[in-house]
Amino acid sequence: MWKLLCALGLTIAPLFLTAEPARAADKVKIVLIAGRPSHGKGEHEFNAGIKLLVECLKKIPDVEPVFVAGGWPKDESVFEGARSVVFFMDGGSGHPMIQGKRMETMKSLMDKGVGLVCLHYAVEFPKGKVGDQMLDWLGGYYETGYSTNPHNDIAVTPAESHPITRGVAPFQARDEWYYRIRFRPSDPRVTPILTGMLPKDKPNKETLAWATERSDGGRSFGFTGAHFHKNWGNNDFRTLVLNAILWTAKVEVPSNGFPSQVSAEELSKNLDPK
Repeated sequence: MWKLLCALGLTIAPLFLTAEPARAADKVKIVLIAGRPSHGKGEHEFNAGIKLLVECLKKIPDVEPVFVAGGWPKDESVFEGARSVVFFMDGGSGHPMIQGKRMETMKSLMDKGVGLVCLHYAVEFPKGKVGDQMLDWLGGYYETGYSTNPHNDIAVTPAESHPITRGVAPFQARDEWYYRIRFRPSDPRVTPILTGMLPKDKPNKETLAWATERSDGGRSFGFTGAHFHKNWGNNDFRTLVLNAILWTAKVEVPSNGFPSQVSAEELSKNLDPK
């Protein structure tokens, strides 16, 4: 009998040892990166904003959000197995993504079809070689000298019939809505997701958020809002971004979008000391 039990144990043990890793492998890993402190209190709250998104994503079954603080991760192995990467940080010539050989890391991720999300300042890149590359990867970008970024309190309209806008109603918000985003003319890969009429004195329908279905099979999302941290308390604002993050990770968005709740207390947590 003992020999039989031992024999059974030898065959059963590997099953127990491999069961947990198999479940972990089924998780949709999303890496969310918060930049360093920037701007005044309640503005560019990268750390607090990303942590709010992480807490919302934790409540979605089979999704594994991974939080990175302080800009570009010191250990790039965090990207292994990621289905999407999210950047919320200062951009422009100092954009952490474009320093050193990091664009090579990004290329390896994009070539694998990993999703890409850039929020607010993180959609700004230098014109030229970097900007041209971002037209491929992100579909559009904020180009200094061409795009513009005044603060405006406007009504914004979500696109119809796109998974990202499921459960999202038109809403009004004061934000530093970037517009005149640089896109390729008539790029069939790009879909305007959020639009608004700007500037107010000569209104034109401007794209404030967009989705891109890349030729490498990956998906990307650019969002110009989130200058003011308080806007994460707006359900439609937050739902749009959560839907978009999960869409880039190729998670099916439910008909009413991904529900989430953020209290005033939660909104006030993790703010940078400024």
